[in-house]
Amino acid sequence: MDITQLKNNFISTFGVVPTIFKSPGRINILGEHTDYNGGFVMPAAINKAVYVAVSLRNDEEVHLYAASYQEKIMATISTIKKTETNWANYILGVVDELLKRNYQISGFNLYIDGDVPLGAGLSSSAAVECATAYALANMNGLTIPQMELALIAQSAEHHFAGVKCGIMDQFASVFGKKNEAIMLDCRSMDYQYIPLNLEGYSLVLLNTNVKHSLADSAYNKRREQCTQGVAWVKAHHPSVNYLRDVTEEQLNEYVKPKDLDIYQKCLFVVQEIDRVRKAAESLKSGNLEELGKLMFTTHHGLSKNYEVSCKELDFLVEKVSALEYVLGARMMGGGFGGCTINIVKNEAIEQLIEELSKLYAEEFDRKLDAYVVETGDGAQSIN
Repeated sequence: MDITQLKNNFISTFGVVPTIFKSPGRINILGEHTDYNGGFVMPAAINKAVYVAVSLRNDEEVHLYAASYQEKIMATISTIKKTETNWANYILGVVDELLKRNYQISGFNLYIDGDVPLGAGLSSSAAVECATAYALANMNGLTIPQMELALIAQSAEHHFAGVKCGIMDQFASVFGKKNEAIMLDCRSMDYQYIPLNLEGYSLVLLNTNVKHSLADSAYNKRREQCTQGVAWVKAHHPSVNYLRDVTEEQLNEYVKPKDLDIYQKCLFVVQEIDRVRKAAESLKSGNLEELGKLMFTTHHGLSKNYEVSCKELDFLVEKVSALEYVLGARMMGGGFGGCTINIVKNEAIEQLIEELSKLYAEEFDRKLDAYVVETGDGAQSIN
């Protein structure tokens, strides 16, 4: 990202010099759809981020400009509400959440740009929310703990974007550290940093460049199915509040007889929570081969049991599964499009991208994008 160009673009748009902030996108090593079930996740911030250039105003107007859409939006602090402009809601939602918490903020100008690919499952929306929350806190002299910033960003996504996401994306965008994954307990919010030492391998994201239309509705349906499964177990075990608290035996006894589909969804989550624990041990002991096997197993479960994959994602995972220089691969994110995450031997990366791009284009008549990503730090001011 060219920071000088961003600053100049802001000046030409708003006529004043801005302060610049950034917050990263994220990958998730393992732990998909476990966050809203009180389980474990293992995200890491990456070296691709959303950047916001900001200046305060002397009135309560909010002026927003998005470089990606070349579109300007105006709002007023005292009458903040959802708009028909989707990208703006991620920013205005943060403003709304700050006001609900009785934080005093001024009107502002904000120019947004970045290099997190949109729709790739790298949580560009969380990066927007976290960059905005961090920037507005900083510019208005507000002392807001990191955890509250992440929760403000999550609530903005719930209420203004309409996606009932778990805390993982926003947490990773705020708390990320270079060369570390984060093992986050989404029930207690306890977390620990896990060294991400790949030794001769890199994380390669293969972007399907598709986002099937049922992604958001299916995501919300999965949440409802998990909630129903928990309710059926809780009727017999009152201490159960999340699928994190449920055993496979309890699913067999109380959920499977009632609804086989809900049982399959809940079973995937319970098993995935256990896989994250195993992944943490694998990373601590430097056993990348074991981590890779867990990733392949997770993809199978996401595709066949949780049913949030798609033919493009399945194709990419299947094609790398027999390659000795790929230790593991799986779909990443909410599903129905976006990226696969792959652990690939460094010297084979170019070959892999070239061969898969050709096969993907032949199969789907669509371009495959590839990103070799590194871990990065969380939300920060950069000038």
